Amino acid sequence: MSAVFNFTFVPWLRSVAPYIHKFRNQTFVIGLTGEAIAAGKLHSIAQDLALIQAMGVKIVLVHGFRPQVNEQLAAKGHAAKYSHGIRITDSVALDCAQEAAGQLRYEIEAAFSQGLPNTPMAGATVRVISGNFLTARPVGIVDGVDFQHSGLVRKVDVAGIQRTLDMGALVLLSPFGFSPTGEAFNLSMEEVATSVAIELRADKLIFLTEVQGIRMSPTEPESDDNPIDTELPLAAAQALLAQLPPAQQPTDTGFYLQHCVKACKAGVERSHILPFAVDGSLLLEVYVHDGIGTMVIDEKLEELREATIDDVGGILQLIEPFEKDGTLVKRDRTEIERDIATYTIIEHDGVIFGCAALYPYPEAKTAEMAAVTVSPQSQGTGDGEKLLKRIEQRARLLGLDSIFVLTTRTMHWFIKRGFSPVDPDWLPDARKRKYNWDRKSQVLVKKL
Repeated sequence: MSAVFNFTFVPWLRSVAPYIHKFRNQTFVIGLTGEAIAAGKLHSIAQDLALIQAMGVKIVLVHGFRPQVNEQLAAKGHAAKYSHGIRITDSVALDCAQEAAGQLRYEIEAAFSQGLPNTPMAGATVRVISGNFLTARPVGIVDGVDFQHSGLVRKVDVAGIQRTLDMGALVLLSPFGFSPTGEAFNLSMEEVATSVAIELRADKLIFLTEVQGIRMSPTEPESDDNPIDTELPLAAAQALLAQLPPAQQPTDTGFYLQHCVKACKAGVERSHILPFAVDGSLLLEVYVHDGIGTMVIDEKLEELREATIDDVGGILQLIEPFEKDGTLVKRDRTEIERDIATYTIIEHDGVIFGCAALYPYPEAKTAEMAAVTVSPQSQGTGDGEKLLKRIEQRARLLGLDSIFVLTTRTMHWFIKRGFSPVDPDWLPDARKRKYNWDRKSQVLVKKL
């Protein structure tokens, strides 16, 4: 085994360990689109889910079957019909849905039964249990459209699902529900996954989808200048949905986002939209700091935002103790007022609990992250990481390649989050001229 591999693998595994500890015994509801299965991604996704389960996560997997049902309909010369973004399920479509669900359930169980040596599934024992965990009701007639055998979730058998998860099994749900009279209703994967996550009080709702996530500028075309917004506060997600037309197609910006918002409003603190096209996207989102898709987060009374002139007093009050003990360089009110647009703050119930500033050096394609401060009452809650992530987003939008910090006491915190020490001579010329050689601050750089 090469020394290079050892050098990269050991730090990587150590960096993953906190997430393994954090998510053990948590419940994730995964919404897997039928498109992902049609694209041949089932086996790799099953391997990743088996690995996540092996690390102590309880998993409910809800599969979709939109393309598979449409394929069955086409084979029978029957057109697929939709309205309000929901399939109109006549008797032929219901038969096709039942056939597709049976076939997919077989394929999914087979994928989790793999166990060949020298594969990720070697030694894995994943028990997949399905059942009539969902009670449904008809959609009925909406705006004059009769949805026939299409339904909505009426009730989730939470106790039954929880007992199955506690046995160590993976729960597999097809988008079908049954009425108390035994009538079958075709449901949407998105609605089932959202309802189950809410009723189970799941820790995460994750959609593996055709889209990469929500763009920083959702109405602008996809491009490197319009990256994925990796963290979207619930309030911002709601505001975005209010601006968008009703989602009809899975590729519409609001299609999955509306379900993430619904889940977060009902108590699921984290909802994710991930691209199934990226191999290992589940692992990258769950176990890597920056993630790969969009996470909608319920921040409750907490708001992460750019500062305004009204925040100057709160920032001064926050940083004053750290200036007195020498952790921060002293800044006067005039300086902060002048630079207020560079500051990002975390405000909780009207009180500022954290701040950080971004000073760009465009000619060097870098920026300084300065005045990084988190209130002692809020330390250890992840506020520092939220500030860092937002500063990184702001730097990327400016087209910068890296950010750097100068610190005398918190270098280990930054190193744990991807920063590397460099010599002060690395600094851009304009910043080097202001470097205090007596203070001997450590310079740390993170590539974006």
